[in-house]
Amino acid sequence: MAKTSENHQCMDDLKAERERCSFNKHEITTLLDGGEDKTKQRRKIEKVFLSDPEFLDATRPEYLSHEDRYANELRKACHMIRKFNEDEEIQQLVGQMDGIRTLMGSGLGVALTKDGNPLALHFIMFMPSIMGQGTVEQQGEWMGRAWSGEIIGTYAQTELGHGTFLRGLETTATYDPSTEEFVLHSPTITSTKWWPGGLGKTANYAVVMAQLYTRGRCHGPHPFIVQLRDEETHQSLPGVTLGEIGPRLGMNTNDNGFLCFSHHRIPRTHLLMKHSQVLQDGTYVRPANDKLAYGTMVFVRVAICFDTYRQLQRAVTIATRYSAIRRQSELVPGQPEPQILEYQTQQYKILPLIATVFGIHFAAQSVWQTYNDVTGSIHDGNLDLLPELHTLSCGLKALSSSDAANGVETCRLSCGGHGYLASSNLPRIYTTTTAAITYEGENTVMWLQVARYLIKSFREARQGHRLHHSVSYLTPRPASTHALQTNLSNAALVEAFRVAVSHLVGEVAARLQGQCDSGMVFEHAWNACSVQLARCAQVHIRYFTCEEFLSGVEKAEVSEATRGVLMRLCRLYLVFHIIGNQGDFLRSGALTPSDMTTLEEELATLLAALRPDAVSLVDSFDIHDRILDSTLGCWDGNVYERMFEEAKKSPLNQKDVPDAYYKYLRPLMKASL
Repeated sequence: MAKTSENHQCMDDLKAERERCSFNKHEITTLLDGGEDKTKQRRKIEKVFLSDPEFLDATRPEYLSHEDRYANELRKACHMIRKFNEDEEIQQLVGQMDGIRTLMGSGLGVALTKDGNPLALHFIMFMPSIMGQGTVEQQGEWMGRAWSGEIIGTYAQTELGHGTFLRGLETTATYDPSTEEFVLHSPTITSTKWWPGGLGKTANYAVVMAQLYTRGRCHGPHPFIVQLRDEETHQSLPGVTLGEIGPRLGMNTNDNGFLCFSHHRIPRTHLLMKHSQVLQDGTYVRPANDKLAYGTMVFVRVAICFDTYRQLQRAVTIATRYSAIRRQSELVPGQPEPQILEYQTQQYKILPLIATVFGIHFAAQSVWQTYNDVTGSIHDGNLDLLPELHTLSCGLKALSSSDAANGVETCRLSCGGHGYLASSNLPRIYTTTTAAITYEGENTVMWLQVARYLIKSFREARQGHRLHHSVSYLTPRPASTHALQTNLSNAALVEAFRVAVSHLVGEVAARLQGQCDSGMVFEHAWNACSVQLARCAQVHIRYFTCEEFLSGVEKAEVSEATRGVLMRLCRLYLVFHIIGNQGDFLRSGALTPSDMTTLEEELATLLAALRPDAVSLVDSFDIHDRILDSTLGCWDGNVYERMFEEAKKSPLNQKDVPDAYYKYLRPLMKASL
């Protein structure tokens, strides 16, 4: 198909956008990557994998059967692991354990196995569980085999009847001292393990969470390494029933599975015993601290924050570039159709999402650093920071996944009807991103866990206890005069978040106490206040993110021009979320109606100021076209030709007259003759 004048116009539009850039794009790229060396490393890795023809698809996954889609993604996933294991240069570039996990969850990993990676849980959950919960001897026994791909594992926790409520799991592991074995059993249909990725047809091992019984007592859920399939034939073992749960909203090649046991026996040494043990005679040895089991889940939740913001990066890149080449309607009657990015309503959809990418980035980096600090202190026997880390990881996982999922959907809507096309890649990005709202801790449950920590901290502060950093604002302060009416600086807006969340926590703590004082059982009082409690948690984590965003921009080692555009994005993030939740700020007295009017006027100014840099900002994400995988978001802007070429590939277009015409339509049309 010959290039039309419209194609040239699209490419010229993007070229003009890039010429307007007011900052150094490479500085932002390296800032997000973590340094110049990390950027070079990432680009080398992408070049190695994206230049490999084995990762190319013969046709779009949507045109394949369910079984063929699974087989195609499994082929690519296995090739990725072989390539990693056989190429020393790749091993050096990617690193070992952390590197391969990052590769699986990165934009590159998602692009290579675009419809869901059947091996993802092997690296993201199975191996980290062994490292985090297994003894040195157990790590030595299992990690080498898992690393080489000799065995493939998954993580089986969620059950048909229980998900986030870990204590409610029904699968049992009862110790038999006469044989030194645990007997795994699924006593009810609701105890069936349900949802683990890779469980259906791929994995032959799993880390299974089950209620540990010994000497007639239950000691709660514990992790066990369980063989599920024969290592030679891949057939399920006696006493093990497993399969795939069927089509989902998205990621349908992850072969999410079900698993139930009928008195299936495993050796005593298959209990992961880094923190708690069962001795040969059945004696149970408790962990030094029950919170030591948090480690793996905290790691996964922080990883989800990075994964979701990468998905949002892809979506907002597609939407921004498309908005710069799409021309529609008349802003001024009789004038040429403008780029839709010229419309303020379009800017309002897209620019705050670009800012959100940076907000999640800086907040996730902060929690990741806390995770590393806490991991080091645990080895020294210091567990003081574990509750704060657990809370931050829960809250930021909930905030980042909900912000990203809502943001991706906004990006799809901002592309009009074309955003509904599979070839835009926005539907697939959305279904992948929205799943994170539910897995590894459903978001409402996460918010309530954050709220529990807030209320506990609030009460401790009133008793004179010193609080950890993220909740130190709950410590009572001397009354201060309201100075925000004449000072709406960034610091003042962050302070407004502090005042708002402090007020909300104080209100709900008083309401909760009042319910208890009236004779209501605490648990029922908690449930009666749970909507407000979740709201407190949301504002708390938003406040944390605002703090980290502003601090991250101020500390960034970039030129003043680059810092300027980052500061405008930070300002937009603050103003956008204050206006969108102004009730919290007005009722707390953090801001006045006059302040809101001022901020609403400033929002329009910020959108106009950032609009010239929009395309360059998403360019700075440095996302390869293969990773975007979108007809709408390609670098060169040649959108319409790509859309038409993709449409021609549809199997329905391989024949002018489909077989179904002769079988169904023609008899109907000729019946009346």
